Amino acid sequence: MTVTAVRKDPHRLTMTIEAEFDASPERVWQLWADPRQLERWWGPPNYPANVTQHNLAPGGRVEYGMIGTQGDRHRGYWEILEAEAPHRLVFRDGLHQASADGTPNADMPLATTRVTIEEVDVGRTRMSIESSFPSAEAMEWILTTGTDEGRTRAVGQIDAILAEDAVARHRD
Repeated sequence: MTVTAVRKDPHRLTMTIEAEFDASPERVWQLWADPRQLERWWGPPNYPANVTQHNLAPGGRVEYGMIGTQGDRHRGYWEILEAEAPHRLVFRDGLHQASADGTPNADMPLATTRVTIEEVDVGRTRMSIESSFPSAEAMEWILTTGTDEGRTRAVGQIDAILAEDAVARHRD
């Protein structure tokens, strides 16, 4: 599995997932920048994602839905604050916080998510996804939804996508 660490810090109100990949930072960035690739890993295996809007520019928005094995539906969105390809992405994260039509639920607090992508060795990249919560209650609520486990499992799907690149290169 690609995930190297999962940290929940109730004092700093953060949850961080770190992973390393045998790929360049540019290739890892594409996993975020291409909505079809994002769909393949953003939702955990039992909640595949469907990206319906995708604009990673500052001021842009990403909207997605996930459908569980029991037919339960969840919608979420990101409000993009910063995007510095291929190393940094910052967004307000409305995970599980949109109505069926994508309208934000104003009663739910937004987390701020910071994605950092950095080369740690030639051809090896570390990605950190840190979510900061506005309150202990907001962090507790997100953790009760299983988001920490879901995101860990979602990130764990990236190696298979990157392995397809290696197979394609081998065929060429």
